[in-house]
Amino acid sequence: MTISSELRDDGIRVITMNAPPVNALTVQGWFDVAAALDEAGADLATKVVVLRAEGKGFNAGVDIKEMQNTSGFDALLGANKGCYAAFKAVYECSVPVIAAVNGFCVGGGVGLVGNADCVVASDDAYFGVPEVNQGALGAATHMARLVPQHMMRTLYFTARTIPAKDLVQFGSVLEVVPRDELDEAALRVARDIAAKDTRVIRAAKEALNGIDPINVNQSYRWEQGFTFELNLMGVSDELRDDFAGTDKSKGASQ
Repeated sequence: MTISSELRDDGIRVITMNAPPVNALTVQGWFDVAAALDEAGADLATKVVVLRAEGKGFNAGVDIKEMQNTSGFDALLGANKGCYAAFKAVYECSVPVIAAVNGFCVGGGVGLVGNADCVVASDDAYFGVPEVNQGALGAATHMARLVPQHMMRTLYFTARTIPAKDLVQFGSVLEVVPRDELDEAALRVARDIAAKDTRVIRAAKEALNGIDPINVNQSYRWEQGFTFELNLMGVSDELRDDFAGTDKSKGASQ
């Protein structure tokens, strides 16, 4: 199962992504993340969500191979809609979302984490937005919630990554712990939130979103428009083929 959701007795709901080998989510996977978060927020027994992952890393973004295996623009449209739905579901979840990040968190992973309410990470975690390498744009909106503007631009233009420990100084990552302590670190914060009156916490989540200086849904949608332009130009398809090792001129696929 790619996405699982478990509600604990203490009101903490744990949503886990598990899509081997690298948690690069298919179109359906992104919609499943969105559905799990929407369900969590709608369930009044849920007081807080911990979003975590199994495997080598937290999230490697969109499944490029699925996109290159699909004719036309169906997979591109699906991935864009799925990512938008998932990021929006994190941001608009009626209860706080704590992201527990292990290993790599790149591309779409940054979209999830950047919209979370709290981030804890393992000491091997790192973040990046390598979209320019694949001829796409997106998640700058969310990286800008993790690092200052000039850092975001440098990371974006160069496709470099930044270790979780460097984000603690910006306050975007609460703490960095050994990997085997990550789940407990996330649960510590979750238990603090779950101990509060959930009616107040739900009101607080809505209130904080209401005073956010940036409309994350609108700004991400703006970025996606440029991704569509690059695809229509043929640039994105060429770069994705290079990344995935596909030679469409020879009828190859993966």
